Amino acid sequence: MPVDNPNISQDVPVIRQLDDAAINRIAAGEVVERPASAVKELVENAIDAGSTRIEIAYADGGKTLVRITDDGCGITEAQLPLALSRHATSKIDGSDLLDIHTFGFRGEALPSLGAVGRLSITSRVGRAPAAKISVDGGAVSAVKPAALSGGTIVELRDLFYATPARLKFMRSDRAESQAITDVVKRLAMAEPFIGFTLRDVTGGGEGRITFRAEAESGDLFDALHGRLARILGREFAENALKIDAEREGLRLIGYAALPTYSRGSSVAQYLFVNGRPVKDKLLVGALRGAYFDYLSRDRHPAAALFIDCDPHLVDVNVHPAKSEVRFRDPGMARGLIVSSLRHALAEAGHRASTTVAGATLDAFKPEPLGALGAPPTHDNKSPARVYQMDRPSLGARTAAYQAQAPMTPGFADLSEAYSARVDTGETEMSQGDAPAEGLPLGAARAQVHENYIVAQTQTGMVIVDQHAAHERLVYEKLKHQMAENGVAAQALLIPEIVELSEGDCARIMTVAEELSQLGLTLEAFGGGAIAVRETPALLGEVNARAMVLDILDELDDQGESMLVQAKLEAILSRVACHGSIRSGRRMRGEEMNALLREMEATPHSGQCNHGRPTYVELKLADIERLFGRT
Repeated sequence: MPVDNPNISQDVPVIRQLDDAAINRIAAGEVVERPASAVKELVENAIDAGSTRIEIAYADGGKTLVRITDDGCGITEAQLPLALSRHATSKIDGSDLLDIHTFGFRGEALPSLGAVGRLSITSRVGRAPAAKISVDGGAVSAVKPAALSGGTIVELRDLFYATPARLKFMRSDRAESQAITDVVKRLAMAEPFIGFTLRDVTGGGEGRITFRAEAESGDLFDALHGRLARILGREFAENALKIDAEREGLRLIGYAALPTYSRGSSVAQYLFVNGRPVKDKLLVGALRGAYFDYLSRDRHPAAALFIDCDPHLVDVNVHPAKSEVRFRDPGMARGLIVSSLRHALAEAGHRASTTVAGATLDAFKPEPLGALGAPPTHDNKSPARVYQMDRPSLGARTAAYQAQAPMTPGFADLSEAYSARVDTGETEMSQGDAPAEGLPLGAARAQVHENYIVAQTQTGMVIVDQHAAHERLVYEKLKHQMAENGVAAQALLIPEIVELSEGDCARIMTVAEELSQLGLTLEAFGGGAIAVRETPALLGEVNARAMVLDILDELDDQGESMLVQAKLEAILSRVACHGSIRSGRRMRGEEMNALLREMEATPHSGQCNHGRPTYVELKLADIERLFGRT
């Protein structure tokens, strides 16, 4: 504090009781950060009221108008003034602040919004007459009769007009509109059985609908899958794995995408606790840890996960906006997410995302041509198809192939001069075995450029990157061996002493047992010092001090450390790369088929060690569409 300009005067400060208007404006600063915050609070109230349809309208990014219309239970005329009082709520009785089953419970949103904007509430309960109450900058009007068929309409105009300084911190209308859309979509994910409509009424009138999600039907997973397909897109729904697991009172449900359907940032990660959207560091770290071995550091998984538990097992009252939670047993929640996702990924086996095939087909799209090769017309209509061929039967194709087989002696020898080789020999199968074409990755038919295996399936074809696929297979074997035999540790002739603060020393010693299983042995050395006695042999010479400090940084940032495991698996990945089939090696038919069968039997073989796909599957219908045969 500068001596010549103290923040507190030399006089004895006087403690004053703030008036309600000032209290509400302070509360609004915590609860209502921007228009999207107001939308969140009001839509949550509508959900708590048992609504089945909710319409959200806004103008100018929510700065001039936010209107929420629902068909919920409504508020009686007598209770409308009480609804605008601070800490007045119908959702808890105050006897147990952990027994919370609703979104809202503090009773702060409505009075806070009324303190910084112009708020009106119109509501009707059953057949009782509708009523309306307004509050303008904290000044509450009398209750008046109104016309409404049912439910509640909450209208907020001129947000922050009573606190003009806050308006300077607002972003552009477009940015605020995007924030509102994100809030509504998150709440729509949490409530698939409620219909949501988002409307931009800037300029007046009915405006335009920017988002709509009809109420889903069916069981919980069908409804959730349909809602996620509507919000996150059909591609996510097609490439997402169903998650359903339970452990000691915590249940995890939702959908998580395959590693090959990854994103460049964490924008597609949606986490919910008891239906409440949260952005919690513990849960985000657990999601990242579950995909740790399947994605490179610059890729992020896509998932929508819902944790349901007894309200007493989680505290939702630890953040002003309720966007963070605190579990009674954080390790249990994290372990449930990691184990459930890894189990689902292992069960997916060799499966890769369909977006890989879509990108491949896009690369094959021909230039548009009109009839008889004429340039495309200017009316943006698709050109007329020049021909239509019926797809021949299997017998007709077989006869055609035999009739076209070259009879010239030595013709097969000509293939030596080309990059593509066709293997006509079939691998021997025991009596009763299914044809290889009926297997997921089919039967190998050719090798292209000595790097890509072309296989035929019953419904299309598969192109395999032989090096990337075999690298993943070798890597999985090495990991399995390390898990069975443990990590070899090398003892240091002279233990390295690392000086830390007492807090850092205590923090790293809490994970000392886990680190010891990975070959890094730490012991307390008195005060804030620790002694590094053993390091993983695979890593060779190690800067122990730098490793310990990096582990502490990860513990502070993520609550856990994957550093040692990451270094070990990076070594295994390099070993797998050097020990796998190299690009340019010619493979016999039985070798190619053996590689395909091993891929089918090995978990995670659909992506390489860096998260890239190891194969592309093209459906016959898509291939025929490329050639105009459909």
